[in-house]
Amino acid sequence: MNPKEIERFFKGIAKDFPGDATVYLTGAAAGALMGGVRPSLDVDFGVELKGANSKRWEQLSAAIEKNKMLTGLGSNYDEDIDRWGMITLMDYRKHAKLFKQFGKLKVKVLEPAYWSIGKMTRYLHPDIADMEMVFRKKKVPAVLLTEVWGKALKSSPRSASLLLFRKQVEDFLVHSGPKIWGKSFDPAGAIRNFHRSAGM
Repeated sequence: MNPKEIERFFKGIAKDFPGDATVYLTGAAAGALMGGVRPSLDVDFGVELKGANSKRWEQLSAAIEKNKMLTGLGSNYDEDIDRWGMITLMDYRKHAKLFKQFGKLKVKVLEPAYWSIGKMTRYLHPDIADMEMVFRKKKVPAVLLTEVWGKALKSSPRSASLLLFRKQVEDFLVHSGPKIWGKSFDPAGAIRNFHRSAGM
């Protein structure tokens, strides 16, 4: 999947859906727009639908399904992508930048730090590779990431997922940190900053 395919997908939806909506792109598609090159056919996004009602949602769903068929792309979408994981994405709508607008359809991409919360929660090998690539290309500071991850951990409801998320962040900083920020990167210092932000 590349930016042109993503653009074609949303351009088709805008043509088939008459309503006013904002898309918050995350997952592999957002990674592709931020410089990732990993093969994927999934477009994952949240939707903020103006004047939302059952008819509007049915129209939007029909437009999405039609364009999935036309482009060969799969998609997962939701009114609120914060419900997808046990670790909150916090105020992710305020941390998304406009990619393009197609008619009344605005397509925004989550900022790298907020996009990475979902990646860090899942933490499979492709997610790790995605984060390494995007953080290097976008030059995302480690201090920003550790602060956002810590706040997300602190703001999430109590569950067994919190300990797992914490361990995954720590593992990423130790093993991926030097690849992203260089040999002088201090994993222990980054972990301390993460703990402080999480209120630990």
